[in-house]
Amino acid sequence: MRTAQIIYNPAAGRFPVAPAIASAEHALRDAGWEVSSAATRSGEDGTYLARRAAERGVDAVFAVGGDGTIGQIAGGLIDSETALGILPAGTANVWGKELGMQPYSIMASNALEENAKKLRDAEIYAVDIGLCNQQPFLMWAGLGLDALSVQKVEPRFRLEKFFTFPEYAANILLTAARWRGVALRIWADGKEIEGHYILAVINNIRHYMGGLTNLSPDALLDDGFFDLWLFDGKNMADALRPVWEMWGGRHITSDYTRRVTFKELRLEAETEFAVQTDGEPRFDTKIAKISVKKRALRVLMPPNAEALSQPPLSEVKNAG
Repeated sequence: MRTAQIIYNPAAGRFPVAPAIASAEHALRDAGWEVSSAATRSGEDGTYLARRAAERGVDAVFAVGGDGTIGQIAGGLIDSETALGILPAGTANVWGKELGMQPYSIMASNALEENAKKLRDAEIYAVDIGLCNQQPFLMWAGLGLDALSVQKVEPRFRLEKFFTFPEYAANILLTAARWRGVALRIWADGKEIEGHYILAVINNIRHYMGGLTNLSPDALLDDGFFDLWLFDGKNMADALRPVWEMWGGRHITSDYTRRVTFKELRLEAETEFAVQTDGEPRFDTKIAKISVKKRALRVLMPPNAEALSQPPLSEVKNAG
């Protein structure tokens, strides 16, 4: 019998998710899974619970929450045999959108059950994980404008989540009015780059800005490479330009934007800069070291999931 643990963040999203956990349990049990559930008390607790589940040999951990919760739970499963299943129930749910999944909400109260049905017999794929100063991340690491904005809005009370996008936009404007960017020295797989940037984003998925923009249209989850996007700038007008360009996909050919694909990355500055990972504020630092752990996380993928270069692990095993 396959075993699963559902780990859910009771504070995630605009609507309480705890009442819907039983429906996800039922969907898995109907397919022969043995299921237990646990609520997180903090982000670190999600990582801890996932790590303990992996140590017990649980077949799959189903993460219920937003992008931050999913990233933290994923961090506890790195290099383990336990697969991650995504049951999006947060505010933005970018990872869920990347995989074409309907997030839980008051208008989609059966989404946890339906997504659990999609994943209970799904294939397992191996995807890449990033480390930023040893902090694992699944989707992005950002510094500059977005990290400062994230610091201002997180954590949020549930009522505030109904105004996420207006609040985030307002904080972008307030931050842009004061932020003058940062001079960076960068080494990407040994290649040196220098410049003054208003924003830098490291990503492994295609979507960004709450899923409203397509940052890296051809990004792959399992190719062993991440993208670094560098946005030039020193003033408020420069700070708003990346947002405008990304909104229409113009950043890809912009003279003010540079894309660097890498496996190992180091960024240095003379002054401290803020860092966010998977939409969560992390730390201030003068040096950020980012590395890619290739195919280090097993993930249950829904049918027709895109952005993958390799076949499921079952086919790789059979071919071997």
